Amino acid sequence: MKLADFDYALPKDLIAQYPLKDRESARLMVVKRSANTVEHGIFKDFPAYLKKDDLLVLNDTKVLTCRLLGHKATGGKVEILLTKRRSGSTFEALIQPSRTKVGEKIFFDKDNELYGTVTNRKEITFHPKDANIIYEFGQVPLPPYIRREPEDLDKEYYQTVYADKEGAIASPTAGLHFTDELLKKIEASGVNIARLTLHVGLGTFKPVTADNITEHKMEQEFFQVPKASQEKIEKARNDKARIIAVGTTTLRALEAYAEGVKEGWTSLFIYPGYKFKLVDCLLTNFHLPKTTLFMLTCAFGGEKLIKQAYQEAVDKQYRFYSYGDAMLII
Repeated sequence: MKLADFDYALPKDLIAQYPLKDRESARLMVVKRSANTVEHGIFKDFPAYLKKDDLLVLNDTKVLTCRLLGHKATGGKVEILLTKRRSGSTFEALIQPSRTKVGEKIFFDKDNELYGTVTNRKEITFHPKDANIIYEFGQVPLPPYIRREPEDLDKEYYQTVYADKEGAIASPTAGLHFTDELLKKIEASGVNIARLTLHVGLGTFKPVTADNITEHKMEQEFFQVPKASQEKIEKARNDKARIIAVGTTTLRALEAYAEGVKEGWTSLFIYPGYKFKLVDCLLTNFHLPKTTLFMLTCAFGGEKLIKQAYQEAVDKQYRFYSYGDAMLII
């Protein structure tokens, strides 16, 4: 299976640079696998595609303000993305410029009292007693295809309304379209809602460089399915009710759970040919070409149908990627 098979052409002006003020006003493409059809609507109509006793599963991870802008003692600017806490005040990080030397101090406040030391080319150790204070100086880690600096609005709109457990470096963006009011409407209609946590890490965005995609290795991401959600999942299974994953991260966590893991690390890589064990429907956004997320979507919806749907999304000028429109595959 070749990497080139998962490429597609996308005009740059279709990449959403800002969120919609009204989350529910995003467009919704509905892909019906059994009928081999594509429908177009608005996200506020999403509940119309749900059935009583369906189980809607959300990823309640919360994005950290983990993009830090600092400076060296010489005044040179340094950008740091904290990707994982190793222990205490030591973090794995992406450090730019890459020529930043091991042992250099990076300062983050005007008085140069808050600083970190580069302990290796992918690691930094902070010196305040409480390392969590560093997040007060951080920014929302917007993805690189949003070509602007983070703004105050991103603190609200790049977070789902149900975000709860801190730990992600990127948002589970399929969930960005929900409002509290819409979720209440969904529950009132007899649909069950469960929550799990998968902290989105670099593994989700690691570029696929192998020409044969089966040679690609996903990085591990932590996930947890709490007891209350386990009970809802098992009830849905027994009742043969549909399980609907909100986002690719939720789907991967559910499929890992189906393999018997309730809490831990997953490096599950899903591409066409994968046999889904648990998830019946998927709500997702439109993904970058040649990515594991696009491959997963093709695996779930059928490669030919999803590629046709993406071309239709381009033709009809859908908004793409994190702040873009939504796709429901049923």
